[in-house]
Amino acid sequence: MAEMHPFYQTHRGAMGAAMRERLDLAEALLRERAYLSDIDGVRREVMDEFEIVLTQMPYVGGAASRMSDFFMRLTGFMAISRVLRRHGVPVPVIGEIEREIYKAQLLTVPEAERLASGRQFMSAENQALLREQAAKSVTKVHQEEFPDDFVYDFVEPGPQDSFEFGINYKACGFCKLAARHGDKDILPNICGLDFDAYATRGIRLERTQTLAGGASHCNFRFSRLPSNAKAES
Repeated sequence: MAEMHPFYQTHRGAMGAAMRERLDLAEALLRERAYLSDIDGVRREVMDEFEIVLTQMPYVGGAASRMSDFFMRLTGFMAISRVLRRHGVPVPVIGEIEREIYKAQLLTVPEAERLASGRQFMSAENQALLREQAAKSVTKVHQEEFPDDFVYDFVEPGPQDSFEFGINYKACGFCKLAARHGDKDILPNICGLDFDAYATRGIRLERTQTLAGGASHCNFRFSRLPSNAKAES
């Protein structure tokens, strides 16, 4: 078996704990939505598959890249999807289960902490970082060094736009990972997690197309939900 990258090895404990928490939250859903009875067996299968996923996660720059966190937080759901798919659970049902699990997990974080994280994401300082990393992502040097990374542009709002800023992802690390390992059918489930990830932090994500759905790019558009905008004022 391939080895896990040393960067991910340093975060292995936290990623494993997050997976175990997800499986705790999933138990009732696996019985009621997936009609599975051997929950302990499914847990073991998922954790075994997670060990495989850990060795497949591409290195995209470690702490210097904001996308490393996306891989560490979300690729575990590929392990869940793979196992449930093997058990014959329809892919759309897998997606519904995973969104409920993820939202429940996100909501274990205190609201004040979540909203503060959302305000930081929307801040001028973070937007400056996003512009910088977006500009780097499209360079030939970066793409040669990290061929499995995301490639994206920062999008400024126009006079008629209601969003605060946007990101157009022109290449997706998850798409590349899924294509390499035969997971294209479960890829939309990963995409669906984005909405809850932002909403629980007080951010409205609008997105009308994705690379996984065959579009030329994923059009993320961000604005503050009323509760977070009020807290900012």
